[in-house]
Amino acid sequence: MYISQQIAADAVHQVFSGRNLTTALPAALSYFPDATPQQKGAAADLSYGTLRFYGEIDAYLRALLEKPLADERIHALLLVAIYQLTHDKADAFTVVNQAVHAVSQLKKPPVKTWAKGLVNAILRNFLRQKEELAAKLKNNEVASYSYPQWWISKLKTQYPNDWQGMLTVGNQHPPMSLRVNVQKISAVDYLQLLVRSEIDAVQVGAQAVVLTKPIAVEKIPGFSDGVVSVQDYGAQLAAHLIDAQAGMRVLDACCAPGGKTGHILELANVQMTALDSDEVRLQRVQGNLARLNLKANLLVGDASATDWYDGSPFDRILADVPCTASGIVRRHVDIKWLRREADIASFAAQQAKILPTLWQMLAKGGKLLYVTCSVFKEENQDQIDQFLMKHPDATQLSIDNVLDSTHQNITHMQGQLIPSNSHDGFFYALLQKN
Repeated sequence: MYISQQIAADAVHQVFSGRNLTTALPAALSYFPDATPQQKGAAADLSYGTLRFYGEIDAYLRALLEKPLADERIHALLLVAIYQLTHDKADAFTVVNQAVHAVSQLKKPPVKTWAKGLVNAILRNFLRQKEELAAKLKNNEVASYSYPQWWISKLKTQYPNDWQGMLTVGNQHPPMSLRVNVQKISAVDYLQLLVRSEIDAVQVGAQAVVLTKPIAVEKIPGFSDGVVSVQDYGAQLAAHLIDAQAGMRVLDACCAPGGKTGHILELANVQMTALDSDEVRLQRVQGNLARLNLKANLLVGDASATDWYDGSPFDRILADVPCTASGIVRRHVDIKWLRREADIASFAAQQAKILPTLWQMLAKGGKLLYVTCSVFKEENQDQIDQFLMKHPDATQLSIDNVLDSTHQNITHMQGQLIPSNSHDGFFYALLQKN
């Protein structure tokens, strides 16, 4: 297990050096080519868990230290071990011994001989003082909720009735949601297929199924044949809300990895243009469409520019704009600690360039669906309100009735999906050109 601790500690250390976990974890794993699948899986769990509860764990550790540790690698290793001692089911004696062994394996640069004794002493002190430390930190919101203080304060202001629930849900393991391709099978019939495969699941919407326990993608019945896709239930609303009809010209801007692109094409035979600024990410879109046996015109281009546009207006535009991703934090646990409050304004400025640029490309009477996976209002309704003030030819259409009448288990408020056990936190605004 100490190898798993080492890998996780390295990944956590990289995250706090500014690298996101999706690249930090593979990089950490590459240093241990002989690690078993079990060790790799445990390392991933420890990495995600440590970052998920970092606010609490770091508060414990700093309370135990007389002064900050000079070696950040040791700090990261202690964070992983304290996560195990607070949230994992591992035996405490084993965790401490493995952490002591793991610190002795740090090679570049090698740690001093006293490091083993330090790690042992800190972890045993933690076990002795855990209840006392918890009592001292009871009123520390960062420790209690494991979010930065600015994040907590912003949710308190913007969601006075929901902020605690949103923080709690954001620290849970995300559900594994599937989107059933109704061209090939109904959700009811697919649920029966899962029953026959001894996979527990529940249907939460017309096309959405949530697995009781996540499984490897390759083990999902029908996945390789395009019968089903992995997509959050909240994200599945986009294809329904945009209301694309057969024969329409549709643009999916900022389309990667292509989940919403594929879903729109599953629901209607449209002329789809899928745009993304990253050619590598666009290859993922192509792979997803190939699995679904669907086709689109894939373009590399910046949604805030017009150099890729051929001048023919679109009947429907999906503007799934870059954002803080604050609504999907349980899937990307590093976001809480990598984001800064100033990033909100930066993303909002980017969104304010994309939206009016795409608006020029929308046909009269056409609809544009603005989407973020954020819960911060500066990126959501505030952005739409500013756009409407500058564009008198735009009308925001109500979507609450659509959500209430056609979708189950959706917790929402004026287009804002409140993160819940069923779905992540998305924002939707449907605009029509007069």
